[in-house]
Amino acid sequence: MAKQRTLPTRAFGSEPKEPNVSDLAAWVAEHRGSSGDLATYLLDTLLTPQITAGIGVPCAGGMFCKDRMTDCLIGVKGGIAVDEVGVDTEPLVEDAIAVTAQKKGVWYALPAPHTLSITDKFYDDEDEWSDAIATTYRTLMRSMRDAGVGGHVLICDHIDEAEIAALARQKVFFFNPDPDRESIATMMEYQRQIVVGKDLIETVFDLANEYELHQIIILDADAAAIATALSHLDPDQVMIGGYYRESCDDYWKDLVVSAVYNK
Repeated sequence: MAKQRTLPTRAFGSEPKEPNVSDLAAWVAEHRGSSGDLATYLLDTLLTPQITAGIGVPCAGGMFCKDRMTDCLIGVKGGIAVDEVGVDTEPLVEDAIAVTAQKKGVWYALPAPHTLSITDKFYDDEDEWSDAIATTYRTLMRSMRDAGVGGHVLICDHIDEAEIAALARQKVFFFNPDPDRESIATMMEYQRQIVVGKDLIETVFDLANEYELHQIIILDADAAAIATALSHLDPDQVMIGGYYRESCDDYWKDLVVSAVYNK
């Protein structure tokens, strides 16, 4: 009789559907007396299902934090850098304290720098601008880690090699929800872990002939995808990943169930 095993699970953030007015009102009533806004509500309500489902590495935040991020930037007005760029870390540090109160060491997903679509009108030099925004992100992420966040996911719509070279670290993971072969190759050059959907698993193993691979994280895996990954790697090198994008309410519970396989 086959023995069942469970692969570890990890979240890469969430993207919300339009909040229900009655749910939002109930949340406000429950948190009366506390400061907060729509982003605070989304951070709380999108993280809770991950924790309840038993996701091994939960992750608060997502691309919906873009306004929160841009509002924290100093020297940026109306999407244009008009002065030396800095960051007011307090709002996101408060978020870090709130989400880690739910679970210690939770990760936090932010939009990668290029997704903010900021136009540089101050530095007038691509390298200087790149260095400035990278420094700003490092300052912010360090402050949030000091407040208890375990690490950061930076969500991309494409891979900017200058960004990933400047920012990818053990506690900073670049995540492209819909990568192509070229972007996977660039990520594998800088990260020993790679997250892809089940249709790109073979692409990763093909590229592993050129790049060092320590772990593959399969986004929304099924049994066939798990079997394919385990035909190349040991179980401790395979993880199941999730990224909530207006899916069913049981998304995270279903993800945990999908991580069970027959040995």
